[in-house]
This record gives sequence, C-alpha cells and structure tokens, in this order.
Amino acid sequence: MKVSTHVNAVCREGSLVRVLTDGVELRVLFLTDDIVRIRAGFDGDFAEESYTLVTTAWEDRLDDFMKGIRKRIEPAAFTLEENDKAAVLQGAKLRVEIEKDPFRICVYDADGTQLHADIVDLAYLEDSNHRRIHTSEISPRDCFYGFGEKTGRWNKAQKFMGMSPKDAMGYDPQETDSLYKHIPFYIKLNRDTRKAVGYFYHNTYECDFDMGREKSNYWKPHSRYRTDGGDIDLFLIAGPSIRDVVERYTDLTGKPILLPRTALGYLGSSMYYPELERDCDDAIVEFIDTTKEEEIPVDGFQLSSGYTSQETPEGLKRCVFTWNHQRFKDPKKFFAQMEERGITVSPNVKPGILLCHPDLEAMKAEGIFVRSSTSDEPGVGTWWGGKGVFADFTHAHTRDVWKKMLKETVLEMGTSSVWNDNCEYDSMVDKDCRCDFDCKEGTIGQLKSVMSNLMCHITQEAIQETYPDRRPFIVCRSGHCGIQRYAQTWAGDNRTGWDTLKYNIATILGMSLSGQPNEGCDIGGFHGESPEAELFVRWVQNGIFQPRFSVHSVNTDNTVTEPWMYSGHKQYIRDAMQFRYRLLPYLYSLMARASVTGLPIMEPMCSAFQDDPACYDEGVDFMLGDSLLVANVVEKGAKTRRVYLPAGRKFYDFYTRAVYEGGQTIEIPVTMASIPLFLPEGAIVPLATNQIFNAATESITGLHLICAPDRDGSFTLYEDDGITMGYQRGEFCRTRIEMTGGKRTTLAFHQEGSYPTAVETLELDVIHRENAPYWVTLDGEELPHFLHRRKFEEAERGWYYSQTLKSVQIKYPNPKGDHAVVISFEQFDMLGM
Repeated sequence: MKVSTHVNAVCREGSLVRVLTDGVELRVLFLTDDIVRIRAGFDGDFAEESYTLVTTAWEDRLDDFMKGIRKRIEPAAFTLEENDKAAVLQGAKLRVEIEKDPFRICVYDADGTQLHADIVDLAYLEDSNHRRIHTSEISPRDCFYGFGEKTGRWNKAQKFMGMSPKDAMGYDPQETDSLYKHIPFYIKLNRDTRKAVGYFYHNTYECDFDMGREKSNYWKPHSRYRTDGGDIDLFLIAGPSIRDVVERYTDLTGKPILLPRTALGYLGSSMYYPELERDCDDAIVEFIDTTKEEEIPVDGFQLSSGYTSQETPEGLKRCVFTWNHQRFKDPKKFFAQMEERGITVSPNVKPGILLCHPDLEAMKAEGIFVRSSTSDEPGVGTWWGGKGVFADFTHAHTRDVWKKMLKETVLEMGTSSVWNDNCEYDSMVDKDCRCDFDCKEGTIGQLKSVMSNLMCHITQEAIQETYPDRRPFIVCRSGHCGIQRYAQTWAGDNRTGWDTLKYNIATILGMSLSGQPNEGCDIGGFHGESPEAELFVRWVQNGIFQPRFSVHSVNTDNTVTEPWMYSGHKQYIRDAMQFRYRLLPYLYSLMARASVTGLPIMEPMCSAFQDDPACYDEGVDFMLGDSLLVANVVEKGAKTRRVYLPAGRKFYDFYTRAVYEGGQTIEIPVTMASIPLFLPEGAIVPLATNQIFNAATESITGLHLICAPDRDGSFTLYEDDGITMGYQRGEFCRTRIEMTGGKRTTLAFHQEGSYPTAVETLELDVIHRENAPYWVTLDGEELPHFLHRRKFEEAERGWYYSQTLKSVQIKYPNPKGDHAVVISFEQFDMLGM
C-alpha cells in the first residue's frame, strides 16, 4: 500500500507545484482562475496522453490525434507562500492550502468558503489491490449530481455507484448499476452555502464512487473515488453556480456538437422491421408512409442491426459491414426512397466481429483487433450470437481500415448518419488484453471506456470525408467524458414500466449536468411487454421534451410499439408529437446554445433555481431551457398533479395563464390529455405557428412568442439550414430578443448572421393580467387596435387584448432585421380626457 500522511517537500517548478509526500508525489496547477488540477502520480511518470481533454496547458503525446479539437492555453498565475505548517497557493479566485503534517489539501474560494477538503490518511492512497483512492470531506448538507448516466433518485448523497459500462438490457431504473456510460464527473452543491463545485477525475479505468454511504468513527463524513488504475487526476472546478461548473467542465472535455435539425425530430425505430424474413425495406417505407397518413411528424429511422444478418455455419448471425439482400434488396434504392420522404436513416454499427463472420480472416490480416493478453492473436470475448473479437480503435491503422469499411458498406449507400451500438466492451473478461494505445500499448481494462468516443471520432471523419458539407448525425449508446463532441446518446435498453418512465428523467438530467445535453431514453420502453395505453400516452407526453425523441422496442409479447398502436388513444399521441414539432424553434435554439456553452436543454430544478434548496432533490420536474417548467404526469391513474413552484418567481399556467406565487406546492387537475407546463416570469418561448411534419424538408414560416414580462428576460432564437456546415461560415440567423418589463414593456430584436430567415410572420403573446395596453408601437409606429377577435385574426398587423388569457396578442409581418415593439400599459384616464 501507499499512504500519504505527511509532506516531505514542496517545490515550485514553473507553473506547477510539486508536493512530495511519504506516499506519492502530487502536482498542483492552476489551469485557469476557476480550475485547479491536483494529480497524484501513482504511476510515477505523470504521462500526458489524453483522448479526452480539449483544453490543456502542456504538451500531450496525443496532440496530433486531437489536432483541430484541442487548444493550448497558458496556465493561470498564482503565488506560493510556505511555512512549517502549510504551503499556500493563491490564485486570482481560488486558494489552495497544502497542510503538511498531517497532510491534506484544501481549496477555498475568494469568499473563504471551503470548496474541497481531503480526509487525512485516506486522501491519496493505493490499497493492497493497487486501486487508487481519493477521499474527500463532505457534509450532511451536501448534494451530489451528475456521474453521467445513473439510475435511481436524483440526489446521489449516501449512494454507492460503480462505473463499469455494461450492456444492461432491461435494467432496473432504480437500482441497476452500471449502465452504458463512463463519466467520472460530479457536482457537489451545499444546501447552506448554495455553492457548487465540480469534481472531474481524468481517468479511463473502471471506478466507483461512495458518496457518504460508508461511515467510520475515525474520520469525518467522507466521499470516496476509487479506480482500478491510473493516477488520481482531479480537475476541481469552481462555481459558484452549477451552470458555471458545467460550462467549465465542457471547456475541458468539449462543447456538444450542433446536430442537424432532423436529430430533434421523431426518430422511428423497432427491432421488428429489420428482423423480418424478407422485404424489410418495403416494410420500413410503409411505416414512414403510415406516419404521414396518421399525421404523425417524423424525421428519422434508427435501423437496427438485422440488416446485417447473414447465413453462417453457425446459423443466421449479425455480421457488421454486410447487407442481407433478402431483407434489403437494393440498399441504395432504399436510402433514396427514405431521403425522398425527408427521412434520415441511421444504420446500426457494432465494433464486435463474430468468429463466424465471412470476412473475419481478411480483417485479422489487417491486425485491427484488440490482442490477447498472452499472444498476438485477437482477444476473444462473448458477443451477440457467440464468441467474437473487437476492434482496437486506439490503433491508427484500425481507424483507417474501419473508416474505409464504414464508407464502402454504409455511408456510400446514401446516409450521413450512423448509430454506433454495443460499444461498451464489457464482455472482454480478460482485461489484460492488449491495445495499441497509439504505439505505446495499454490494456482493454485501461482503455475500453474511450473506445466508443474513438469509434465516434472515426465515424465523424468518415461522414465528413464522404459528405464534406453535410452535418454528421451520430447516435451512440456508450461514451466517456467528451462523447458530447460527437454524438447524440441515449440511456440504452430500458424496460417497459411506470417506474422507468419516472426514473429515466433523472438519468437524462444526470447526463445533462455531465456535459451531454443531447440525451434521451427509448419512449415506451425497449424491453418487456408492450406498454399499456395510459403508460404509452404519458411516456410520449414526457418524451417530447427529451432532446433525443425515439420510440424503440423489442417487445417480449410479439407486439410492436408504434404511435397508432392504441386506436382509442392515438389522438393524444398525435397531439403530443405535433406539439413537439411546434416547439422546434425553441429546442433548436437550445441545442445551438448548448453547442456554444455546454448548458443543458433539459435542466434540473436545482440548477435552474439554485437559490431555492427546496429544489435540490427534485428529479421528475425539470426546466426545458429557461422558460418552460415541465411537470409531466408519471403516475398511473393520476387525477391531479402536485407541483412545487420555486421561490422568488411568479409562474403562469402555460394554457390558462393562471398565475401562482412561487415557493408553494400547488395541485392541479389532470386528464389523459394533460401535459402540465408553467412559465416563470421573464420567460420567452418561441413556437411555430405553422404545423410542420418534417424538420428536414419543411420550413417554419411563422413564430408565436409567449412572453411573461413581469421581470426582464432574453432569448436568442437560432436559425440556419439545419443540414450543412454553413453555420461555421456565418450562414446562420441569430436573433437576440431582449424583453424589458414595466409600464412600457419593450421587446427589442437584434439580428446577426447571413442566413435568410424563413419566418414571414411574428405573433407576440404578452401576458399582462392587470390591464390592457394603452397603445402598441412597432419601431415607433402605432399598430391598429382591434376589439373584435375575428377582425384581428383577419388583419395582417395589429393588436388585441385577450380577456380569457389576460394577454396582449400582437401580430405583424417579420421585418427580418432589427426592430422593437413597445407596449404601453400606462393608465388612460378616459373620463378626464
């Protein structure tokens, strides 16, 4: 064992400080004014070789691989003062105190609030099994969020969690651990200080987290990070807000990709269709045509791996990079038929090759597989349909070969979208199997968590090389820190049930605080019996707010989960899906915001309302952007829905505009059609006025802006062609909407970018319960006032006050440039005029 109990020496070497203890050497560096790196070098070499970091202040062996992704910065300045008891590193915003005997490290913010404290004796430890351990002091008032993709309750205080990605089909949404992702990052939020701090452990080995479950009388309450290998390489990220932490974490690991707009559409899928004995292509085309007949909007089809099924000596088996021509007679024709319908097809690609694969020997000759721990033969593990071998994406030659096969057999059929699946590598039991590690050699135990990221990296390059101006659309089930740079993800093969509907929300929210806003869960449940009608309706009503919206199933009762499966309930499904598409201006703008900031699309209440500790444990209700509080019905047979409205704001019912003071729990009646939504004061929500059914081929020509101007607010509406890389050349339209409340409420619109907006009409829906306006102007010119609803609706421009909604309705042709609307709510003294 190695135990660090006291400091032998502290010395500064340029921008870092070396801390020599009796157990292990540590190095401390201020990467930025808000991020401190604390690294305990158990391997002794402090090697810099990261597939993960996009911001560094040092040379890295993999800089060439990360070219174009990574930027180098100068580390932040600090001073060092030392005495017999401690060494103090003072940065612009953070102070690091290295206490010498007993040894521990503490970090404080500019206010003197302790953000982090090690536990003496346990802080930087290698146990007798050579696991590396970091133990931190915690308080019973601390909450813990993130950890990537986790089941169970939202706040992970007193939870023990493993991080060993699994192919966890039919997982228990409350208890199964681990799921599919490996993201050793979490956020600590204290109920008293209301300050947040992030812990990012830059390490790829399997690990676990004990967030206060273990208790010992000899030490203060503590949390523990324990990993199978590598260094304790902690990036401590100061807040004080959760949003600050998320933005800075994604500065380190990468901002989320701006996906094509179609990625926000309904993505049809089912394992049923590609598993038919023949003519699967015709069946899928018919499915798409049926959605149009049923007035169900749709944009994509996730093509399961049945298209690769081949007759082998061991029977019908899935063989990646092949096509079953009984099922898909002419793949190029199939993709062309789907493209004509505006449908993006995402074929499933897996990194494992069965030993009965017809092209196995040719692939072995290329040397593209993870090698055995005892020979240069490929390492063998369990796979879908038998034993298999696995691509080693840490090998530059493998990346070239894989890219070539992907282009020839998938992309050149006619798609710029790929679904990377089953890339957890968890069935390789011998974790000493060897990987190239870009010419250094490592083990699958060390590197399996990054294989999915590297697979997506190759996929992205292949798409860009095949379709140079097309935006890649990659979907991936697994992922390590930084997966957001490449792909939309989802929480794998969930099971059908009310508990899954409920607890999957917290799973998505955990990913949203872990840098991945483009996450979702299979709507209706992937595995199990078909969802009952009520459950399916509620699941779709919830799913329409998930960034990834896909109904996908492999039902065990021989049924297929489809939007029209319950004739008596399909209108509820249709209405919800059509509402999703009216929300696209809002959702697409939030995805664009995320690509710049890293901020969530679905945001937990603790982050959106950090000043209200009553929100800290809420894992069902959430905010969609800044302006919609979503309180879906997730209980069977519910007749009412209780909703806590955060303190310090007023909230409006989205539909009736009834007003509620925050800081209270309300109870509202619900029916099967109910999708409870609330607008906080300051909200701006853009909706499409024209109903579209396909985001790839149809344009939004009218916008309806719902505004709650009790307090000032703003929103940035983002538009581009949704398909190409033109946005990187400035071909976008970014409209900043600034709302200033008061007796004269102003909505000022400022545009930038060269993309010509398709929006022809604007409708403002401005809530004001106290009184109707005196006048309304557009760029200083008064708009006509209508007292008759029909005449207002027939007019091209003007305003009308709705007594039902207590809202000012304003409409005018879009000026397609900077302009301002002013609404006077001043009292007009008609008697004294």
